[in-house]
Formats: sequence, structure tokens, C-alpha cells
Amino acid sequence: MIAAGDFRKGITFEMNGEPYIVMDFQHVKPGKGAAFVRTKYKNLLTGSIVEKTFNPSEKFPKAHIESKEMQYLYSDDGLYYFMDNETYEQIPLSKNEVEEAILYIKENDTATIKFYNGRPFQVTSPNFVELEVTETEPGIKGDTASNVTKSAVLETGANVQVPLFVNEGDAIRVDTRSGEYMSRV
Repeated sequence: MIAAGDFRKGITFEMNGEPYIVMDFQHVKPGKGAAFVRTKYKNLLTGSIVEKTFNPSEKFPKAHIESKEMQYLYSDDGLYYFMDNETYEQIPLSKNEVEEAILYIKENDTATIKFYNGRPFQVTSPNFVELEVTETEPGIKGDTASNVTKSAVLETGANVQVPLFVNEGDAIRVDTRSGEYMSRV
């Protein structure tokens, strides 16, 4: 059990049979009256965000979240298939379960999938990936003002802003947390 007074960012807890993660919290001790914890938390299954105040002594069961490294195999009819590297079991995930992560994962790449009670709810790509630029405008010679960027489409379909010197066919490193270009490979 975890008390509301022990809430910190990233702590997972269960309430009404659903898992939540604390996104923000503030311990408030007014001059008059009892202390309370103002909390902003996210439902891990639906993604909804709620703000609520709790008594610091309220207790909740800790939500046990399991993470697994799984290999992305292929997509078919709107489903994305991942394989557990230990058991070779394959699981299909829908578009809303893979969200933004699929923009940075190629076939046969590994991703981290989080499970709650055996049910997958979030896919996370590696922090840095190397992908090939499949479509971009050519850089114009002499257009070298500082930090000028252009749009580029990567092999996975992601759209990233890149410097003018990056051309089609170049491999680039991308930070998947922010979607930013890091360097040419």
C-alpha cells in the first residue's frame, strides 16, 4: 500500500481497480485546517488525466507494471505484431496502443512494452534510433543562415526537421522522446 502523502512523480497506484501514474503533486499545509496532497494523475489504460486532492493518510494499492523488451515484426490490417524474445509469443497491438512509438520503430527493432495484469497498454521506442531519410527537398547552396531546417520524411513515415545539408538516402540519428534530429550517421 502507498499513502497519498508518499506520492512522487512516476509512482503508480490503483484506484477503483484501474492503474494510475502520478504526473504532478503538491503537498499543501495551510495555516488553518488539515494538510492535503494536490495531485495530477493519468489513467494508464485510457490516458485520461485527472486532478484531485487527497488526504495524506489515504492509502492505495501499488500498481505493478511489468516491462518487456519485445521485437516488432510487422503490421497487418491496422494491427502491429510484437514478439516476446524469450517465449517467442506474438501479440497484436492496435494503433492507439502503439501511438507515437511506431513512428520510430522499423521491422525487427526492439521496443519496450508495458503490461498491467498481463494486458499491454504502452509501447516505448528506444531513446535514440538511426533511420534513413526517404524524402526531403534539396538544400539550396548559399542558404546558410544559422539553424535553418527543412522537413524530411524517414523510412518509418515520421516527419522530422533536419539541417539543410541532409539529403535523401542519408542515415540520421533521431531522439524519439522529442522527435528531434541529433546527427548524421
